[in-house]
Amino acid sequence: MASIEQNVRYPQKRHYRQRAHSNPTADHKVDYPIHPDLMDWSKLYPEFPNKRVEFADVGCGYGGLLVALGELFPDVLSLGLEIRVKVSQFVIERIKALRLQEQGKHQNVACLRTNAMKYLPNFFYRGQLKKMFFLFPDPHFKESKHEWRIISRSLLSEYAYLLCEGGLVYTVTDVPDLNQWMVKCLDEHPMFERVSQEELDKDPVVPKLWDSSEEGQKVTRNDGPKLLAVYRRVADPFDSS
Repeated sequence: MASIEQNVRYPQKRHYRQRAHSNPTADHKVDYPIHPDLMDWSKLYPEFPNKRVEFADVGCGYGGLLVALGELFPDVLSLGLEIRVKVSQFVIERIKALRLQEQGKHQNVACLRTNAMKYLPNFFYRGQLKKMFFLFPDPHFKESKHEWRIISRSLLSEYAYLLCEGGLVYTVTDVPDLNQWMVKCLDEHPMFERVSQEELDKDPVVPKLWDSSEEGQKVTRNDGPKLLAVYRRVADPFDSS
């Protein structure tokens, strides 16, 4: 009789390849609740019916960091958000296979296909998230498309709304121009302050950022730079709640 492990069929990336660039302003056909109260998380996390997602990997790619987060924080729910159809389906199938192979594990990770630039407040409550990750986001090099970048002044206000006080935003890129853009946006936003290198050296997440994702592994193979910037969501001086 074959074991469960022998019967598990992992998705193969070659069947789920898709162009890296996607227009986030287009009218993508995605399902989303009109309010976080109406989101049924039990379908994604059947073993954790009463817990809320705390970590969001925005543009999770093929799910490398997502799986690493699940292993590093077994009691925390992590969600991968990916706009590309085939790529998000790969992550969903990957998690299914991992759950079958390792009974009782990987129940705290899941993936949704959605447009994070438009619908995050439909899924998450104010102050719900503790960590948000933006690893190797699309640089959208043309100046006319800078509004498509996932880190911008307007979107940072939305992220600040979703993050709890003390929550962290992690950004990694191999594109110096994009790194400068993201750092400038975050430096200028009143709800974020940069995390010191001393703190980063003690952060168990940071070592997972370099090579857990496929894009990070590609940068390593090409001997490219990996530019990290991490920011903390500060207290709102006008919040009296």
